[in-house]
Amino acid sequence: MVLEGNPEVGSPRTSDLRHPGSQGSCVLSSPGEDAQPGEEPIKYGELIVLGCCEEGGEETEAQRGEVTGPRAHSCYNGCLASGDKGRRRSRLALSRRPHANGVKPDVMHHISTPLISKALSNRGQHSISYTLSRSHSVIVEYTHDSDTDMFQIGRSTENMIDFVVTDTSPGGGAAEGPSAQSTISRYACRILCDRRPPYTARIYAAGFDASSNIFLGERAAKWRTPDGLMDGLTTNGVLVMHPAGGFSEDSAPGVWREISVCGNVYTLRDSRSAQQRGKLVENESNVLQDGSLIDLCGATLLWRTPAGLLRAPTLKQLEAQRQEANAARPQCPVGLSTLAFPSPARGRTAPDKQQPWVYVRCGHVHGYHGWGCRRERGPQERECPLCRLVGPYVPLWLGQEAGLCLDPGPPSHAFAPCGHVCSEKTARYWAQTPLPHGTHAFHAACPFCGAWLTGEHGCVRLIFQGPLD
Repeated sequence: MVLEGNPEVGSPRTSDLRHPGSQGSCVLSSPGEDAQPGEEPIKYGELIVLGCCEEGGEETEAQRGEVTGPRAHSCYNGCLASGDKGRRRSRLALSRRPHANGVKPDVMHHISTPLISKALSNRGQHSISYTLSRSHSVIVEYTHDSDTDMFQIGRSTENMIDFVVTDTSPGGGAAEGPSAQSTISRYACRILCDRRPPYTARIYAAGFDASSNIFLGERAAKWRTPDGLMDGLTTNGVLVMHPAGGFSEDSAPGVWREISVCGNVYTLRDSRSAQQRGKLVENESNVLQDGSLIDLCGATLLWRTPAGLLRAPTLKQLEAQRQEANAARPQCPVGLSTLAFPSPARGRTAPDKQQPWVYVRCGHVHGYHGWGCRRERGPQERECPLCRLVGPYVPLWLGQEAGLCLDPGPPSHAFAPCGHVCSEKTARYWAQTPLPHGTHAFHAACPFCGAWLTGEHGCVRLIFQGPLD
């Protein structure tokens, strides 16, 4: 059977497949496509984990040369709490590999389900198997694609996974202990990047396991398309949201969609693991854009393109903003002490004596004090001495993951209730962006620590008092 589909949304194409029993398909390669020794690898983009304050396990294997990522500089804010190690880190740059490792659909077989293990015994052959019943399965074999590089993401620490991710809890902590069962798939998704300009990146649900197989069992959501092809969804799904207007000062949140195993786009299921798929969205594709969000049911990733990162603030700019804010010598309006944001190199341990604190309901910035408690309202509830509003009273921390920022604007707003500080446009964008949680819930969250946002707006404008002299 010949398979065909729309290449723009990543489904199998007629030119990608051949009939069983035919001669091997021709693989074309262009001279100079492989990276040359000493040549700077081309970067396809970067993946950044939102709220990356989870505790990572030990990663002993060396980081692969073709997948690189800069180490962030602050715990709970641009870096894993246990430190970035190998393939388990807070951000990862995807660069062109020395040799292409992409795959594309080739042949489809109809076989008896009891014989499926024998059919999948060749570990060098990538394939996706769809179990339709106890007696009938479909296997789609994949062949080498010299035009693409493949990167796999998941919870597994096996060699075929390029980016190891673990669950981030809603409060910004990590899901730990034997009772904290992960909802992220071991082989959650794969990204295929074109090795030629414009280096388009496409995302697909599910990744190939150690045997180079993707297996969709009898209970998995799967179906035969009108063209006679096969497609399916993973248990908890891979959701993608492309921002409206790009990831810039004028951005607005887009609509969450689900990506299938073949890269087609569907509306969301009634619940995360429902067997009934959503409706096909024919005018949208699985091509990642600057600012695209990828949710793996337990962790959310942000995709940044090289061009988009050029517009983002640098760590040097963020440090200059910190020094400029401290140079203004803001004061506590009651204690009259001078306040200062601590250096990111110090890390996030306990608040510094000069640390600014904020009443998140009104935005008034103070130094730390121990009065004004309203324990009948909660252990963290305090009454602002300036406006008498009662609400959480938390230390302020400058956001240090530059890739999460929409613009290089001054740090004027803080997320409520965590106190992470960024520009106004960055704060308002993330406060308006619902992130998936659980089977069908959505919550806006701080991108720096993952804490759910509260209050009417999810963020507050900071009100500093200047020096009296």
